[in-house]
Amino acid sequence: MLSLPEGMEKFGISEAVRTDLLIGGVWRGGSAGKRVEVFDPSTGKVLTSIADGTIEDGIAAVEAAAAAAKSWAATAPRQRGEILRKCWELMMSRAEMFAQLISLENGKALPDARGEVAYAAEFFRWFSEEAVRINGDFSIAPSGNNRIMVQYQPIGVSVLITPWNFPAAMATRKMAPALAAGCTVVLKPATETPLTAFAMAALMEEAGVPKGVVNVVTTSNSGPVVSAMLHHPEVRKLSFTGSTQVGRVLLREAADQVINCSMELGGNAPFVVFDDADLNKALDGAMIAKMRNGGEACTAANRFYVQSGIAERFASGLAQRMGAMKQGAGYGAGVAVGPLINQKAVDRIHGWVQDAVARGASVLTGGTAGGGDGYYYPPTVITKVPADSALVRDEIFGPVAPVTIFETLDEAVALANDSEYGLIAYVYTEDLRKGMQVADRFEAGMVGLNRGIVSDPAAPFGGVKQSGLGREGAHHGILEFCEAKYTAVSW
Repeated sequence: MLSLPEGMEKFGISEAVRTDLLIGGVWRGGSAGKRVEVFDPSTGKVLTSIADGTIEDGIAAVEAAAAAAKSWAATAPRQRGEILRKCWELMMSRAEMFAQLISLENGKALPDARGEVAYAAEFFRWFSEEAVRINGDFSIAPSGNNRIMVQYQPIGVSVLITPWNFPAAMATRKMAPALAAGCTVVLKPATETPLTAFAMAALMEEAGVPKGVVNVVTTSNSGPVVSAMLHHPEVRKLSFTGSTQVGRVLLREAADQVINCSMELGGNAPFVVFDDADLNKALDGAMIAKMRNGGEACTAANRFYVQSGIAERFASGLAQRMGAMKQGAGYGAGVAVGPLINQKAVDRIHGWVQDAVARGASVLTGGTAGGGDGYYYPPTVITKVPADSALVRDEIFGPVAPVTIFETLDEAVALANDSEYGLIAYVYTEDLRKGMQVADRFEAGMVGLNRGIVSDPAAPFGGVKQSGLGREGAHHGILEFCEAKYTAVSW
């Protein structure tokens, strides 16, 4: 039973959402018969409960994926592509339903949720086209004695682990390339936002994905369940999006079976603004980079470094814009900022802000935890933050923007690179030569040059240093689910 806010019944959410595990084409409860409650972050109230999978359920899902693997790998690339294309069509035809559902279980404002649906669906379309473009290589060996033939084959059963902050996009960014490459999958979504994953799995069944090709397991016992799956001999791939801390643990687990890993981990994105930047453009970009999904994104601008000549105007303008944002239930009319995912997130962020203030930082807007129902923290701009503050050293994952002044280009680059993370960096300047030079020097897998958003299914998404391994999206994304096989041929 799904408890919906008044007026949301018209979107067809109740009809689309499943709450049980999907294993081998069968929707069923967990083997232990337990359930996990799912909450609406906007109110703190229970939405429904979902099946709580066990180790046995995880193993059953892997074996179902293994049983379907040979048939799916042998399916013609064009046919796999057409099924993914149908997934895109169905998802776009139900875009508002998915947006309302995402807002309901995640809390993000509807404009952000609608943006996520379009972004998530595009992975189906992009990889429907890439399915027929897994080209091999052919050459003559330098010795002239033989030919070198290289082909790409499906890597095999893949375990996909997705976070709560983008419940649709993180799932399609993994499932679409895996299926396009000919792999079968077990998806383990976060228990905070599982309903979107279940609805999407049902949609994929409707689009023609065969039984066992996509399996979905939710569990409150993630460590042991995932460990059991990663130690199953049929599993050959792990694709994980989440914290660096958890990623390190999973890499150790995957090492026992030498499983191929793609890891999209934490970020601590610097946002650098030079004196010669267009102030309004920089503020526009800052609002997107910081406040997309209320700051709960690994690509969110985490540290603002602004050159002294423009710093005061930038900080003032950012505070004015962020302070004017309407906050409330994500699905509410006109809401620009929804709640955080849970009370723990509110307490963590508020504690960091209080610590910075106690050490001399100044709050320009926000900075006070809200009361009442739901998990709210106001958009906050804070200056004079100590360099060793958690707001600078750690990933905020919320609507807080610390602003620091710098003087020289070299200083800006040094500050930006002073982090164990290297997912994305942003830079604003009207001098293209300077911008490209700084982009080259950033230790990051992605750079936004005079842009506040870079995510695109056609572009390789991923980081360096402690921000991960491998890339998602683009042609790179499908190759993450392929093995290169070399054959030496003589004639």
